Amino acid sequence: MMPSSPFPERARAFTLIEVMVVIVILTLLAAGLALPIAAQLEARRAAETRRVLAEARETLLGFAATHGRLPCPASESSAGEESFAAGGDAANGNCSNFHDGFLPGASLGLAPLDSQGFVRDAWETPRNRIRYAVFGAGHDVGGVANPLTRAEGLRSATLPALAAEPHYLFICSTGANANASGCGPAANQLTRRAAFVLLSLGANASATPPAGSDEARNVSGAPVFVYHEESAAAGNGFDDLVTWTPVSLVVSRLVSAGLLP
Repeated sequence: MMPSSPFPERARAFTLIEVMVVIVILTLLAAGLALPIAAQLEARRAAETRRVLAEARETLLGFAATHGRLPCPASESSAGEESFAAGGDAANGNCSNFHDGFLPGASLGLAPLDSQGFVRDAWETPRNRIRYAVFGAGHDVGGVANPLTRAEGLRSATLPALAAEPHYLFICSTGANANASGCGPAANQLTRRAAFVLLSLGANASATPPAGSDEARNVSGAPVFVYHEESAAAGNGFDDLVTWTPVSLVVSRLVSAGLLP
């Protein structure tokens, strides 16, 4: 009988080491693949949300062409219907909140809606309802209060007065120097003539934005909003998706519908 080999244990140990190395390599490969897949998923969600915002924008313009005014934002408790202040209605356009409300999906007839009647973005958490702001808050144009949200408000204000109005909603390239009155330096101002703004809080909607950040400015309740490319800057991460429509386009749609001048 031949003596037993002195190497079987070494052979088995070497095989185990090989298996462990293979597992580590596969783990690294899986992790490397997971990151691009996650990035692709986020890109698809962002693209779908931009589509939702574009559809909402067209629907709001259609509402204006049909009703001669823009709707008031919905509130947390209005079940997706536009929300008026006490004593407010479509005749006077007095909204309960002009600058920090939600898209009134139920009033607009949009679909799909969540169980409370709101439109959500592609991240679909309760915090990810599409937000909507409209120019107003008691502001007069040509002596007409709430000209964009009241029935016949744009006609009553007159086209010359609408053109001469010094500002509507502000869109700023950064919130660093912005305040409730505007963007600060002129170079920071993208526009001061937005009739309405649509906003998604993005993937990080569940987190409260840091005080003073660009995202905090977008939910401050002021008629001033920030738009720029996504940023992961420490203390000021920004992934909001923002779109707006100038008052000139609202006027153009109403002229085409025969509701102006």
